[in-house]
Amino acid sequence: MDFIERMFGISPDGGDGSTELMIIVVFVLIAVIATWRWLSRRLSEDV
Repeated sequence: MDFIERMFGISPDGGDGSTELMIIVVFVLIAVIATWRWLSRRLSEDV
């Protein structure tokens, strides 16, 4: 979990991986919310 350090050469979290984990969690949450909204719209159109 050090892709920020590898890509940019900086270590915003001191090398413990918490920043990378937070970024991954945010992207997963965005994907889940987008999928939920898409499914809810699709289901409401079928009714």
